[in-house]
Amino acid sequence: MVGRLLVARPRLVDPHFRRAVVLLLDHGDHGTLGVVLDRPMPVPVERVLPPWHDRVARPATLFQGGPVGLDSAMGVAVLDPAQPPPRGVARLVGPFGLVDLDADPDVVLRGVVGVRIFAGHAGWGPGQLAAELAERSWFVLASRASDVLTPTADGLWRHVMRRQGGDLALLSTSPADVRLN
Repeated sequence: MVGRLLVARPRLVDPHFRRAVVLLLDHGDHGTLGVVLDRPMPVPVERVLPPWHDRVARPATLFQGGPVGLDSAMGVAVLDPAQPPPRGVARLVGPFGLVDLDADPDVVLRGVVGVRIFAGHAGWGPGQLAAELAERSWFVLASRASDVLTPTADGLWRHVMRRQGGDLALLSTSPADVRLN
């Protein structure tokens, strides 16, 4: 599941994950870790990590990666497929990698398409995500590199749903409060 998207079903009303699009970064017997891609914060990267401010994908704000560990930052890179990951980036799966935010941004950016910085992350203990999937709280969908770097994160949920076609595309037009439908 690493590298895939968890996309909240319209009935998922937890405020941390309502209409969320989560990129899965780690998944195993120990649990699951990901970052919410569509929650920009009104905090410029410059305020927290000044060397990265002019080097991250626009908008140059922190994104709330989830409700866990909000006092820590995580960099997610989209890698250039024609190059090996640069020093300071650990490849995860496909085009995605984790960035060592203590590394020199100029070195890191030599082999990446773009970087997004997240405050916090989303986490599930062993079996917790499986239970949520069984409850049909999430869709598990293919990701695209552009999902991480989109400049219009507030429309990402609708965009991801629409590109699926069929019934999922129809769900993309559902109101934010499904009780109004």
